[in-house]
Amino acid sequence: MAKENISKTNFDLWNLIGKVRHQIFLARQKELSEHNIAVRQAYVLRTINDLGPKATIYEVARIIERKVPVVSRQTADLERDGLIVRIKDKPKSNLFRLELTSKGLEMVKISDSSKLLDTIFVFLTKADRKKMESILNQILVNLDEYPS
Repeated sequence: MAKENISKTNFDLWNLIGKVRHQIFLARQKELSEHNIAVRQAYVLRTINDLGPKATIYEVARIIERKVPVVSRQTADLERDGLIVRIKDKPKSNLFRLELTSKGLEMVKISDSSKLLDTIFVFLTKADRKKMESILNQILVNLDEYPS
């Protein structure tokens, strides 16, 4: 069992948040690697699924907070792997609509059912989860004042 650490400074708290995020990311990557998918790919697939027919490279980039060229490269890789199709809305348009293939939908289902995340967060009560979400959302609201 991990010892309880009370952060003495905001810097300590920031480091703790970073450490937790990094450790979860690594564990999640290991879990998803069994299905030959990266965490970031799973995130893009989930976003495309959530957007449905409104999924474009621009919309995905906006939601996942990445630059359009980065998402464009990721979607090209996802298409090459047979997980999505990029469809031009108009013949001379640079705008691609994104759709999941059946293989992509299967990856979303696999990604959504995470034993790892269930194990990590098992101790959180409904009230704990609500408070944690509230605190993290408040941090995000405060960060809106400092655009990247």
